[in-house]
Amino acid sequence: MEFSLPDEQKQIIDGCIKGDRKCQQQLHKLFYGKMLAVCCRYATDRDEAKDILQDGFIKVFQRIKSYESKGALEGWVRRIIVNNAIDHIRKKRDFVLSNEEDSRLENLSEESSDILEEENYTQLKAEIIMNLIQKLSPAYKAVFNMYVLENLSHKEIADMLGINVGTSKSNLAKAKARLKEMFDEYVNNCNNLGNS
Repeated sequence: MEFSLPDEQKQIIDGCIKGDRKCQQQLHKLFYGKMLAVCCRYATDRDEAKDILQDGFIKVFQRIKSYESKGALEGWVRRIIVNNAIDHIRKKRDFVLSNEEDSRLENLSEESSDILEEENYTQLKAEIIMNLIQKLSPAYKAVFNMYVLENLSHKEIADMLGINVGTSKSNLAKAKARLKEMFDEYVNNCNNLGNS
C-alpha cells in the first residue's frame, strides 16, 4: 500500500496525531513488512523482532507530531525503528562491545575490507547473507548492520552506542572477518555435499 496522493498521507498523519486507531492501523499496515525486516536484522529471532517492532511503532505514534513532512515518511519511521532496535540490543546482557584492538585486524584498511567484501559476499544470495549476519554476536551484528545496511558512519555508530570510533571500526572488522569465516565454512559444506 503506497500513498496515492500527498493528501492521503497527510490525512493518515493527522489522524495518528489525534490518536485515531484507524489511521494508526493504516500507517502500521503500510510499513509493517519493511520495518519487520529491519528489526529481524537486529533481533535473535522473529519473535524478538516483532517485540522490537511493536515497541518501535508505539514510539512512532508518540512522536508523530514531530514529523515535519520534509523527508520521506518511511525514512522517518525507519530511523525510529532502527534507534529502537539499537536501544533494545544495548539493554541485553550479552551485548558486549570489544575495546580490544586485534592486531591482525587493526591494520585492515577500509579499502581492503571492501575488496574482501566484494569478492566473497556478492556471490551469496541476500537470504544467505542475512542468515550469516544473524549468527554474529549481538555487538558485531549491531555495528555491521548500522555501518553496512543503515549506512551510518563510525562516528554516528560510536555516538549512538556510547563507544569510541576505534571500537566501532574494530567491531566492524571483526564482524567482517567472522562473516568471511562463516562464508568459507558455508562454501566448504556446500562443496562437500556436492562431492558426496
